[in-house]
Amino acid sequence: MKDFIKGFKGGIPIGLGYIPVSFTFGFMAVSGGLPIWLAIFISMSNLTSSGQFAGTNLILADASYFEITITTFIINIRYMLMSLSLSQKLKPGIGTFDRLLFSFGITDETFAVASMEKTDISPAYMYGLISFPYIGWTSGTILGAYTTGILPNSLKGAMGIALFAMFTALIIPPAKHSKTIVYIVCISIATTCMLKYIAFFKFVSSGFRIIISTFAGAGIGALLFPDNTTERIDSDD
Repeated sequence: MKDFIKGFKGGIPIGLGYIPVSFTFGFMAVSGGLPIWLAIFISMSNLTSSGQFAGTNLILADASYFEITITTFIINIRYMLMSLSLSQKLKPGIGTFDRLLFSFGITDETFAVASMEKTDISPAYMYGLISFPYIGWTSGTILGAYTTGILPNSLKGAMGIALFAMFTALIIPPAKHSKTIVYIVCISIATTCMLKYIAFFKFVSSGFRIIISTFAGAGIGALLFPDNTTERIDSDD
């Protein structure tokens, strides 16, 4: 119980931070045409943030199952790496079922908190850590989904910028400290614009534009800026 409470306390700030983001997800999903129950079910069966937004947008755009699968796989593959890394800190003897539940609850934030633990991680700690983020994510989605029937249409349209603001907020802070990230973001944006606005590439769907742009940014970035040559933007620059 002591480990569970410790983990639960560590997850409270994460869960509170998830509420406004998942509120936006629930609001946008239902406003886009998904039933309320489906928007809630997506959040209850996923804890992927950007993967949910991307996948739901593709669903609303009538993308193929293949596009949705590949796009969400690429966006969420980092969770597999996080789970593998965190498995090295778990106490010996933890079974497969517990490990599967832990991996379900792994996000960028829960991984960061768990990885900072000085000692081996117990099952009780992990269950406590992922509990409130899950509650916060699901609760925010429920609130956002049901709010669509209350707000006027003018305000619903204005809420559409929330997603773009969220992703901008994710990009700007690390980009301020790394020229490499700036270059990779620019490569991805240029690729997306090329595929969208050049007539020759009109046959490329929105789902595959995300896939191609992701590979272009990551691939060219890895080729031109390997880790040992990454340039940092110092405060004196």
